[in-house]
Parts: sequence; C-alpha cells; structure tokens
Amino acid sequence: MRYLSLLGLFLVSLSVQAQELFVMTEPASNAPAGSIGVRVGQSLLKNQWESGSQYNLSPEVTWGANKNLMFRASAFASDENNGLGLQGGGAYAKYRFFSVDDLQSHFRMAAFGRYSWNKSMIHQEAIDLGGSNSGFEVGLVATQLIKKVAISSSVSYTKALNNDSYDFPTHLGSNAINYTLSVGRLMHPKKYTSFKQTNVNAMLELVGQTITDNGRSYLDVVPSIQFIINSQARIDIAYKKELYSSMHRAATDGVFLKLEYTFFNVTK
Repeated sequence: MRYLSLLGLFLVSLSVQAQELFVMTEPASNAPAGSIGVRVGQSLLKNQWESGSQYNLSPEVTWGANKNLMFRASAFASDENNGLGLQGGGAYAKYRFFSVDDLQSHFRMAAFGRYSWNKSMIHQEAIDLGGSNSGFEVGLVATQLIKKVAISSSVSYTKALNNDSYDFPTHLGSNAINYTLSVGRLMHPKKYTSFKQTNVNAMLELVGQTITDNGRSYLDVVPSIQFIINSQARIDIAYKKELYSSMHRAATDGVFLKLEYTFFNVTK
C-alpha cells in the first residue's frame, strides 16, 4: 500500500509539472476531459487616444469535452464608452491531433478556431478578436514540455468582419497573421509532497501581429507569474509592454489579472 501511495504521488507530481497554463496564449494541451473551468479575466491598459487607462473584463467558461477536444465561450466588456458595458462575445474550440508522451516530457500539436462578435465602433488598425473586432481566426499551436520547462508557439490567420452596425473601414486591412512564443517554468515547489501544494510558475510571452494587406505590425512582451492552488484554483498576474509597433492601437501597455477555478469530472 505504501508503494502504491508513493506511485500515486509521483504521477500527480508529473501531472502538475505538465501544466502549460500560459496567461496570454493557449498551449496545445487541452482542459481536462469532463471538466468545467470558470475564468474572469481583467486588464487595465494605457489608453492611446485619451488620458488615463481602459478597463476590460472578460468572463469565460471552458469545457473539456474529451482529452483531445475543448470548447470555450467568452463575453467582452469595457469602460471605453464612459461606463462598463457589454461589447460582444466569442466562441473558441481546440482539437489536439498529435501527441508524443515520455516519462518527464511530451510534445503536442493542436488546431484551433475562434469566432467573435462585437458591437463597438472600429477605431484601431490592430485586429483584436478578444474585445474589439468581429471576425474569425484559425491556427496551429505546438507545445514542448521538458521536465519543469514548457515552450509553446502558435501561428494563425485572422479575418476581421463588420462590427454589428459598423462597417469595417475600407482604409484598414482586414486580414492578419498572428504569432506567439511562450516560455514557462515551474519555480515552486522544488519537490512534491502533496497535490495540495501551491505551484508558482514564471513565464515570458511574445505576442505579435502583421496585417497582410499593408505589412504593418506590432510585437508585445508579457512577463507574468502564476499561482495554482490545490490543483484547481489559478491566479495569473501579468504586465504587457509594447516592444514595437507600426500601426495605431487603442490600448497597449498595462496589467492583467486572471482568476480561474476548475471543476473536475463534471460531465463524465
């Protein structure tokens, strides 16, 4: 019995180390099968058009349909119109189609798609399906885990559409390529003694976009720290800094706070 307990703890430690839960990007790994995750994302970003900052709120619900397929529904709200108001929503799906698993490492690839609807006025060149634009996105993501380090990269195509009653401006490009690179490392605990131990992960992410119609682009860097409590609750704290931009953006530098809780074995 003692050996079975030790084996169980060892397997739990491997599972916890394999949490590629990045703040700004999605890895190739999926939400646990049968789980329901509830997340509230918040950001306070520097407003480029007016003095002060812009507050954004995004509640989300994620369902792990099985080990290879997950779905997510999101809502988008902000205070850019003199008061917090609902701007739109979106749906996201990801399918993991390739996986190679070893004892302390794995490599995975997945395809994903997103559709967003927005009712606000289109007021920037950057295409943002997370709160500013209506449209769709399709892409691929690959993630490599080696012991306590996870590296993930994605590339996707995005098409911006009309925003509710606002036609997409003819002088702006509506087609874009998005690209990301994320690196994360488990910093604590050094050694597992219980699955209830709090995990601390440090991350650095690069997030960029190029408008294919005119070649304009931007690149952001996002350092962050993440806490995973009791293997169910998650707290993300991040800061986004614009490294380069040749396009007009409504909001750039700022802080992010994401709170998430996962309910396991809900739909099995």
